[in-house]
Amino acid sequence: MQLFYVPDISGDEVILDDTESKHAVRVLRLAEGTTVELIDGKGGFYSAKITDANSKKCRMTITDKKKEFGKKDFRLHIAVAPTKNIDRFEWFLEKATEIGIDEITPLLCEHSERKVVKPERLDKILVSAMKQSLKAYLPKLNEFALFKNFIEAAKEEHKFIAHCYEGEKKHLKNIISAHSNVLILIGPEGDFSPEEVKLAITNDFKEISLGSARLRTETAGVVACHIVNLANE
Repeated sequence: MQLFYVPDISGDEVILDDTESKHAVRVLRLAEGTTVELIDGKGGFYSAKITDANSKKCRMTITDKKKEFGKKDFRLHIAVAPTKNIDRFEWFLEKATEIGIDEITPLLCEHSERKVVKPERLDKILVSAMKQSLKAYLPKLNEFALFKNFIEAAKEEHKFIAHCYEGEKKHLKNIISAHSNVLILIGPEGDFSPEEVKLAITNDFKEISLGSARLRTETAGVVACHIVNLANE
């Protein structure tokens, strides 16, 4: 299956952007009359036939369309402090997209070692992972958010904070509710500060454990993502 991303599809004719056109015509050597698949990142999954194999503006005609392809009855939002090594944060974005996630917010915390990311590069990683895993919904990547401002504005039905401090914490797998909107906070490499944990609890976040092992930030994010998806299968 040859799958291409076209964010805005209206009508029965589509023109791939320069990057996707070059990939289709020069790399894959697709010719006129070839049938391909398209996704728009908003739940649309389309079949199309190439009518003009132009390496800069590859033109296609839609032959079939499916709306809300793979739509889920739950929503997962993970807010996570990006790692100092950006490769590890990018790995998290890729794997979380493949597993299934709807929204990601980079968090700026007291112990954050990274305070800047390049959204254009991260968006490309999300698109690539969406295509790789044959999904029709592109996760939403938000701008950096200050921890305090973010948690005070959070509206999700179920809100959790994962941290490594001692205390009574239930494992996420034992308290997650299926078919609901979930927000999970994952801290930086130095963990959330005690004050941040207290502030989260004050704002109705529940403390959770992701297991007995001490996980890296990006691993914790993937584990949380996997648990939520398993609970909804």
